[in-house]
Amino acid sequence: MLTAARFRAMHRAGDPLLLPNAWDAASACWLVEQGARVVGTTSLGVAVAAGMADGTGAALVPTLALARRLTSAGITVTVDLESGFSDDPVAVGELAAELARYGVVGINLEDSAADGRLVDAATFAAKLAAVAAAAPELYLNARTDAFWADPPPADDPRAIAARTTASLERARRYLDAGASGVFVPGALDDRTVAALAGGIPAPLNVLAQPGRAVRELGELGVARVSTGSLLFRAALGAVATVLEEVRRGTPPGTTALAIPGYAAAAALGDGPASSG
Repeated sequence: MLTAARFRAMHRAGDPLLLPNAWDAASACWLVEQGARVVGTTSLGVAVAAGMADGTGAALVPTLALARRLTSAGITVTVDLESGFSDDPVAVGELAAELARYGVVGINLEDSAADGRLVDAATFAAKLAAVAAAAPELYLNARTDAFWADPPPADDPRAIAARTTASLERARRYLDAGASGVFVPGALDDRTVAALAGGIPAPLNVLAQPGRAVRELGELGVARVSTGSLLFRAALGAVATVLEEVRRGTPPGTTALAIPGYAAAAALGDGPASSG
C-alpha cells in the first residue's frame, strides 16, 4: 500500500495519474488486478449500491465500511466524501482524521449541496481548513462544481468563460484554506482545461473526457484523471447488455454496450422505477 506522501507525488502536471473509481471491494480488487496502484471510491456507486441517494449525506456508513475494507486488504485508496457528511467543519475534520487512521491516503470534498446548488465558498473553505488541520497527511482534493451544478451550453463561450472564472476564484480560495489539489468535474473543452490548469497553482483533476486520451489531457496541464461514476454506470450497462444477449441467445459480448447516464444511475438510489 502506498504512503500518502507517495500518492501526493503521483500528481504531476503533464503526466497525469489515472484514478479509477470503485464502489465495492470486488470492483476495487478488480481494478488493482487491471494495474491500478491507487483506487478512488465513487460516491454515486457506493450510495446506489447500498440503496441510498448520492450527494445527500446518507451513505456515510457504507463509505466508512468500504474504506476500512479496502485499506485492510492493502489497497491504496482515496475516498469520495461528498460534501463531508456534515455542515460542521469540526465534524468533517474528525471524519478525515478517522480515515487517515485507517490508512486512507486522500479524500474528495465537493462544494455543492444535495439540491445541486453551489454552497458559499467561505463556508466550504472552513471545512477544508478543518480537514487540513485535523489530517494534514491526507491529499485533500477540493472539488468545485461550477461546471457540474449548472453545465454551460457547449456553444456559449461567454457561459463557459463565466464558469471558468468562478472555478478559478473558488480554487484559489480553497488552496488558501489548505487543499492539496483541485477537482473540476464536467464536460470540458481543451481550451477550458488549459485555462484551468494554467490558472490553478496546484494539481488539476478532471474527469475522463470522451475522445481524449489521458496523455492528451496531460499535455493540457492536467495532473489527475478520474473515472468518477463512469465504471459503475458501465457495469450497469454491461449487466443490461449481457442479460439481453442471454434472452436472445446472442453470444455474450457481441452487442454494443449502452452506458446509462448519471441521472438514470442516481435514480436507482430510490429503488427501481417499476416497484410499487
